Formats: sequence, structure tokens, C-alpha cells
Amino acid sequence: DLDSGAVVEVAEGKHAQALTSFWKRLRCSRAKVEAVATDMGLAYIKAVRENLPGAALVLDHFHIIKLYNEKLANLRREIAREADILEKKVLKGTRWLLMKTSFHLVVEKDEHTRLQEALQLNQPLATAYYMKDDLRRIWQQENKESAEFLLSDWIKRAMVSGIGMLKRFANTLAAFRSGILAYYDFNRISTGPLEGTNNK
Repeated sequence: DLDSGAVVEVAEGKHAQALTSFWKRLRCSRAKVEAVATDMGLAYIKAVRENLPGAALVLDHFHIIKLYNEKLANLRREIAREADILEKKVLKGTRWLLMKTSFHLVVEKDEHTRLQEALQLNQPLATAYYMKDDLRRIWQQENKESAEFLLSDWIKRAMVSGIGMLKRFANTLAAFRSGILAYYDFNRISTGPLEGTNNK
């Protein structure tokens, strides 16, 4: 419950059936749920739409960035697979650097220099890395209109980039556009509090 901070239900498992009893109790209580924050798991989305047809879906931005990082890591792996010996040496150990934002790179460990060397090696990798910062900005705007502009711009740039990974991710964002922008309609809710409970 986002108003009280109370944990209403804890269920084991990641499949939709794990919440069957919860949905029944929720219907009986006639609770007026306005919005549900969820990750992009299709089973969760389907369950919410079936059981709370009047509630808005808000896609959790942390999970979207996590998914993007996974795609970025896969791109690096593909590039490393086709690289020569010298290029492989430059790319080695850069996976975690790509996951970081530029202001989290540790100067004392020379992380910025190592990352720049890897990015200079491959333009698609550099483009995908810098577009991650632009992706994050979608959830840092003062209002929905600004976020909508940035989302549309990101999708357009990704589609004309010539980079398969970016084009596929742009299609994903376009498909979930309303759930992404709903973040601004419902007080910027996320699954953050839930993740905190899961990690205890």
C-alpha cells in the first residue's frame, strides 16, 4: 500500500498463479486500486489487466534500465566475439563499466579511461552506452510532456541508428509507451519499496 507503506501480500513464486488468492481477497474487499507498478514481465501485466481492469499500469523504470543494461552487455559480448586479439584486450573487464553511469566511474581505478578506450573501439557500443543516459532522463523530467518528448526522440534516434539492439529496444519502449509515461500520472510510483521488502 503506497499510502501506508504496509505490505499487503507476500506470495512465493514468479508465475501469475502465485497471486490467485490475493486477487480473490482484493475483489472481496472492493479496494479501489488506481495504479499498479510492475516490471515488464508479461505474466504480471496480464494478471493485473485481468484482475484490475480499471487500474493503470506503471512500468517500473529501474527494471527498464536493468533490461537495457542486459542488452548492452550482450552487445559488448557480440563485439568481443568478433574482435581481434588487441581489441579483446581492450574490451576485457568493461562489462561492469558499461553498467555504470558516467558519474559513478571511479577515477582512482582509471575506470573512465578504460571505458573510453572501449567506446572508441566500436561506434555502435559507444552509441548504445551514451543513449542509456538519455534513456534515464525520461524519468527525471518535471512533467509528463517533457518525458513524452524525450521518449519519442529516443525511439526515433534508436530506429535510425542502424544498431539492431537499439532498434529492438525502441520497439519494446514503443509497445509499452503508456505504461512508461503513466509514471508521471501517479506520483512517480515504482516497485522500489517492494524490492526493498524482497531483499530483506
